[in-house]
Amino acid sequence: MTGTPITTIRNLGPSVEKQCHAAGILDAETLRELGANEAYRKMLQSGTHPHFIGYYVLHMALQGRPWNDCKGAEKDSLRKQFDDLKSSTKAAPLSRIEAELIAIGVLPPGFDRTP
Repeated sequence: MTGTPITTIRNLGPSVEKQCHAAGILDAETLRELGANEAYRKMLQSGTHPHFIGYYVLHMALQGRPWNDCKGAEKDSLRKQFDDLKSSTKAAPLSRIEAELIAIGVLPPGFDRTP
């Protein structure tokens, strides 16, 4: 039995819930237990495209704060954490379609999903 849906957490909608599920985070309780940083690491590992706004929205949501409440030094600190997490996390292998697009030259060799 799964717990409370992730979408019950303020500012987290179906898209985030889908990304969490793909990362093995099936409910709000597990997400809260993991915390924003570890949950986002799992999401990146499962193929979520890294995006700073999504990262800090997750932090704000787990604190019960509005998504746009992150400002100034706090936002700068989260940006550094995000950059460190992104550079230290190995993403899921390329999908079959990505590999095929590389093979036919649509995507460049060494294609990387990260911006």
